Amino acid sequence: MSGPDIVLGRRAWLGGALAAGLWAWTDRARAQVQKKAPVPATSEDFLRIEAGVGSAQLVPSPLPATSILCYNGQSPGPLLRLRKGDALKVRLVNRLAEPTSLSFPGLRTPNALAGYGGLTQTPTPPGGEFDIRFTPPDSGFNLYGPDVGLATARQSGSGLVGPILIEEAAPPVSDLESVVVVADWRLDDSGRVLDDFADPTLARGDGRLGKLVAANGAPAPLNVPARPGARVRLRLANAATARVMSVAVVGVKPLIVAVDGQPSEPFAPLRNLVPMGPGARFELMFDMPYEIGATAPFVLRGGEAGAISGELDRPLVVFKVEGEPLAVRAEPLAGLPANPLLPAEIDLERATRFDLTLTGGAGAPYAINGASFADWAPRPLLTVARGAPVTLGYVNKTAVTQAMRLGGHVGRLLHALDDGWEPYWRDTILVAPGKTVHIAFVADNPGKWPIGSATPERRGAGLAAWMQVG
Repeated sequence: MSGPDIVLGRRAWLGGALAAGLWAWTDRARAQVQKKAPVPATSEDFLRIEAGVGSAQLVPSPLPATSILCYNGQSPGPLLRLRKGDALKVRLVNRLAEPTSLSFPGLRTPNALAGYGGLTQTPTPPGGEFDIRFTPPDSGFNLYGPDVGLATARQSGSGLVGPILIEEAAPPVSDLESVVVVADWRLDDSGRVLDDFADPTLARGDGRLGKLVAANGAPAPLNVPARPGARVRLRLANAATARVMSVAVVGVKPLIVAVDGQPSEPFAPLRNLVPMGPGARFELMFDMPYEIGATAPFVLRGGEAGAISGELDRPLVVFKVEGEPLAVRAEPLAGLPANPLLPAEIDLERATRFDLTLTGGAGAPYAINGASFADWAPRPLLTVARGAPVTLGYVNKTAVTQAMRLGGHVGRLLHALDDGWEPYWRDTILVAPGKTVHIAFVADNPGKWPIGSATPERRGAGLAAWMQVG
């Protein structure tokens, strides 16, 4: 396919019910894709995802391409697309020199296939393969990547990450949909990935912040053409391991319609700023201007918490008006239907209440409730019955903002007085230094689930624990 109705990402290809590589598309392009007959990736109709060594031209010539880790020869890995109700069938092939796994945080996977090496399954050894097959219960936008204990920081920070999208049965009307995965790279002067993943000074401080910021695998900004008046649906993910991004939206007035893979009540971002911790995913909808040449940049703010000292503002992705204008839309921007599989109410009075106190940093190891992670503990920090409501508190006594992730579940961010919750679901929560944040959820996904840091180098430095559900 070609022409103005479809924009293909780098190294793109298409399959059938499960497709990989389509990063920006129009409604007509989606209809064309869905009419194609399925193209099996293997004789068993599993899509092969090979974790291996590759290269990317992250720095200008004449410096050589950077050696990275990647999926199917690219970083981010291929965009996995399927429709709600379709089975996800992926075969992980490990071409690395060390064990790895494939995890889908945010997808509410069955525990046995969650990909948490050493906790839910044995990591896939070098040269090995592992088949993953399940039907995601929810539509939504998420990331996939490795989770193998102390090696996770090195594998993720060297490029092992990719996006996955489960489309709604009836997506909202839009003229252009775009997926943008933002990451940062920590490189030396010759363009090589710095091997400082185990540096305790970095892990206990701001983390591995890379000066090079990339969007969809190339140095930012990513430029996306859009027709005058186009209604755009943007799925934006922060794949950096430690960087907290404050993203300013300029030139348009967006609505946030989904957060961390789940639909939200639509709301405008405060001051047109979107705060994105490591692993966070946001979906926004907005209408482009009609003026040819007008732009709608999404700008990474410098000088904010989570940025490198002295950084200036820089555009991450820029939508630019070009082409033939579209008709003026009569209908206003709207949100997505609520997920019927998530509870409309959570019984906070009946909830199991448990606090995770985060300590350490600077010269001391990180710890959760006094225990510092080295390997998954033989016993859970928290045990709850299946179906029980839970209120989990993150008490941050460290000197830096912490991004904490809830495995296998999504929760409501509670108001400070526990008198209500925010209009969205989260699996990744930012907790400022000296603050306490509470999240409420129903423990309806049985098994062993992590409740530690979303930043892999901080997990390796001690901020990891797990809960048993059921």
